[in-house]
Amino acid sequence: MDIIKVSHLVKEYKKIKKEMGLKGAVKNLFVQDAEYVRAVDDISFEIEKGDIVAYIGPNGAGKSTTVKMLSGIMRPTSGEILINGISPQKERKRVVKNLGVVFGQRSQLNWNLRLGETFELLKRIYQIDGALYEKNIKMLDEIFQFREFIDTPVRQLSLGQRMRGDLAAAMLHSPEILFLDEPTIGLDVEAKYSVRKFIKEINARSKTTIILTTHDLGDVQELCKRLIIINDGKIIEDGSLDELVDRIAPYRQLVIDFYHPITVGHPKAELVSVEEARAVYKFRKDEITAAQLIEDISHTAPIKEVGLREAKIDDIIRTAYRGSAQL
Repeated sequence: MDIIKVSHLVKEYKKIKKEMGLKGAVKNLFVQDAEYVRAVDDISFEIEKGDIVAYIGPNGAGKSTTVKMLSGIMRPTSGEILINGISPQKERKRVVKNLGVVFGQRSQLNWNLRLGETFELLKRIYQIDGALYEKNIKMLDEIFQFREFIDTPVRQLSLGQRMRGDLAAAMLHSPEILFLDEPTIGLDVEAKYSVRKFIKEINARSKTTIILTTHDLGDVQELCKRLIIINDGKIIEDGSLDELVDRIAPYRQLVIDFYHPITVGHPKAELVSVEEARAVYKFRKDEITAAQLIEDISHTAPIKEVGLREAKIDDIIRTAYRGSAQL
């Protein structure tokens, strides 16, 4: 069942061209030369309930603009968005009740209140039933352990504590959909682990649908089965990470250390280099498995150690960006 449906979404911004110098400044007062720039350019996708989807792209690709339109903060120039069959632009209040939003660089917590007071304020804003509020506070504390700083003013919280507070605040009203815009930005390893653990647990417990925008590809690898890649306002890839890796980087490298210097070839692998007793083989994953390659070579010479080099996800994503730029 599709919980989010986006059809031919477009967002244009008006950009005024200004001429330089005194003459240009005078001209700009009376004549404005404008152009329209498309931040989001005719994109369409559907997301099913309970999915965790990475929505990624370089800076300025249109990620945050899309999230703002999905959450009803911004109106599209054209196209349609349906959240549970409802337009967030036409019935924003109704849609917002089922949305949680966290922007990594902007906190929704009240700077001058204690964390617990901010939670109480959100309880009133969302009109959360008392029993549900207490249930959610208990569940979220099991994940984030925020009781130790719940009476601390928000302005005195560390970045990691504030992010845990923001994530908890976004889930207080039990939303069906959670938008996370750069939730791990600036966090240390421990705080990132806490955020990723939260995403996994809230998805497993409540089947919460999560849209994650991030520059941290570790988030993508650990959390998301599907990724949508956007560049220059257009979707350039939409599918599983495994499918993208298999298509863009179909090769692996197998490193074999023999007991003594030897050169061993294989019909389904390219011998990339040989240095003393170490040989590096390049092979296609769809033609032969690493296990079969190792077994075949071991029949010729005894093997001491083996290692497998996979394509790096950041290299694969960059390749996808470059491919779109050349179209």
